[in-house]
Amino acid sequence: MKQKLFKLNKIICLLLVVMCFIIINSESVQATEVPTTGAGNEQETIDTSGSSELFGFTVSTDSEGISSALQIVLVLTVLALCPSILIMLTSFTRIVIVMHFTRSALGTQSAPPNQILIGISLFLTIFIMSPVFGKIYEEAYVPFSNEEISQEEFFDAAISPIREFMFNQVDDTDLDSICQVAGITSVSTRDDIPTTVLIPAFIISELRIAFFIGFMIYIPFLVIDMLVSSVLMSMGMMMLPPTTISMPFKILLFVLADGWNLIIVNLVETFNI
Repeated sequence: MKQKLFKLNKIICLLLVVMCFIIINSESVQATEVPTTGAGNEQETIDTSGSSELFGFTVSTDSEGISSALQIVLVLTVLALCPSILIMLTSFTRIVIVMHFTRSALGTQSAPPNQILIGISLFLTIFIMSPVFGKIYEEAYVPFSNEEISQEEFFDAAISPIREFMFNQVDDTDLDSICQVAGITSVSTRDDIPTTVLIPAFIISELRIAFFIGFMIYIPFLVIDMLVSSVLMSMGMMMLPPTTISMPFKILLFVLADGWNLIIVNLVETFNI
């Protein structure tokens, strides 16, 4: 009980100190706004139109300060969305789904683990997207850092290579479906399609292609499972799980066929860069 009262007294004292600090700072701010008389009995005031001091911090109140604060908010928002942009607007989605399908077809529960699959997908994405990133650096970042273009021009120059990459991968059927949902009836050029319409169509195309590749990977391993199960049935070993026997044969087939090389190389070649 005494310890609780002691902690409560400490909290009350801390709150009193904070309140005193706030009151002193607020009085100092008000004191700067009171006119003072100089040697010539002329009143002098402090110009606080550009900034004001509150609780020991200088707060800018002019339009330039507000615009810079908005720019900081926008930059932080873009940084927060960078993982989503890297995952959904690049080749990462197709690669990671195919990798997970490959592991499921082999029948291994955690080999290779998720960290390895994500790392492989990330570095393959950097390899595939390197021409796009190079265009963004040369056409957008370098002119903007040299103050040759404005922020709006920088955004248009940065999004243009990504739009070109997505247009090369997206299926026309998916693009037409999303355009109909968005109410876009006539399209003459690619510039008429907004980015907000292109992104969902690109994601749908990536998912369909990834699942189709995963289905093709499953077929030879499914044949092995059927052969093993039929052999076990003929031998009367019905209580023995077929997956336990077929997994070594699937791994052996995958290694002899150089499966990782076949999957990764052909997966990279599916992208129209």
